Amino acid sequence: MRHILTIWRDPTLRMIGLATMMFGVFAASFEPYKSLLGIRVFGLSDGAYAALLLVSLMMSVIAAVGVGIITDQTPSRRLMALLAVAGATVAMALVWIGDSATTFVLAHAVLLPLTATIMGQLFAITRLYTAGRPEAERDGVTSVIRALFAVPFAIVLPIWGILFDRGVEITTLYPVLFLFSLIYIGLIWLRWPKDADAPWDDTKSGLGFFASLQELLAGRIVWRILWMGAVHSGSTLMAVLLALVFAQAEGRSAGDVGIFFGVFVALEIVVMLSVGYLVIYLRRLHIIFAGAAFYALFMLLLPVLADTAAVWFLVVPIAIGGGLIYGLSISYLQDLLDARAGAGASLVALQRLVSEGMAAAIFAVGAAISGYALAAFMGAGAIMVGAVMLLYLDRADRA
Repeated sequence: MRHILTIWRDPTLRMIGLATMMFGVFAASFEPYKSLLGIRVFGLSDGAYAALLLVSLMMSVIAAVGVGIITDQTPSRRLMALLAVAGATVAMALVWIGDSATTFVLAHAVLLPLTATIMGQLFAITRLYTAGRPEAERDGVTSVIRALFAVPFAIVLPIWGILFDRGVEITTLYPVLFLFSLIYIGLIWLRWPKDADAPWDDTKSGLGFFASLQELLAGRIVWRILWMGAVHSGSTLMAVLLALVFAQAEGRSAGDVGIFFGVFVALEIVVMLSVGYLVIYLRRLHIIFAGAAFYALFMLLLPVLADTAAVWFLVVPIAIGGGLIYGLSISYLQDLLDARAGAGASLVALQRLVSEGMAAAIFAVGAAISGYALAAFMGAGAIMVGAVMLLYLDRADRA
């Protein structure tokens, strides 16, 4: 509660929290329906949609790394934030007006990955603004802001589900979110501090683009991105496996997937809000390790309990695991480049590249050999290996 009040009473943190929640509205609106839109509505083949996902992921990483480096070199955080949200506005208008597979691909493979850079910039200025505060307070504030991103998944997602069940066209997402993006631009324009007057110390790196890129790819950073990516591969794999495992289980329906998802996200938000208290007493990596253990437990038990009533108890370990991991992993990655807030934020995009690539490989191998259960068991193993290796690297640095 203390960190929530800190954010509420501070105009800058309040703007960051609201902007993060508004980006969450975009994510919650599109992530569950993007494949349906691409394949069923706009007629993409499975292969074409897979290619779109690959291109989108690569564009997200390129944009995030590029924006992170540029904002560490020049005073342009507000401009980059406006361009990011403008990308969403143009994307929504294109698909709404164009209503074709071409505009869908252009929006989701090129423009929306640019929009996603706003998330990294929000956490970058959070880092800059809270730089002078104790580590536990920084982590607490960051975890609350990360929790605000998840709030729309527990509120907006069910609303869309009800509307679609009542016959509203799924493409209604585009005109509604076009109007929403205009409000988002207004927030950034009116409330994001101009760089010259920003209430934080934004010392520029002085490094060229390639020197900054080389700094991102230093050995001590790459290994930590790899193992943190292994920890996060569980959430990516879960998003694929949950519906598939439920579909194979007797007595389960698509509605059960939505209910399970909504309940665990709501609980996950509560856990993230508690992280600020845990870091007072426990080390950050120990909390992340505990979160990984809970998430791995969920992955192990999901295929075992899917066709029993006990599966509903699994909302507890997945909520605890996700809340502990997501609440602190961003701060951990940012600290790897403590003096480079923008580049530090772009490490999150690199970690996402690793986690999604690893999850895709685990799913492909596990499903091909023995089915979804093996993929879930392999995912649990990857999570724990990543968590153990992060602790090992941490101890090696301290030795």
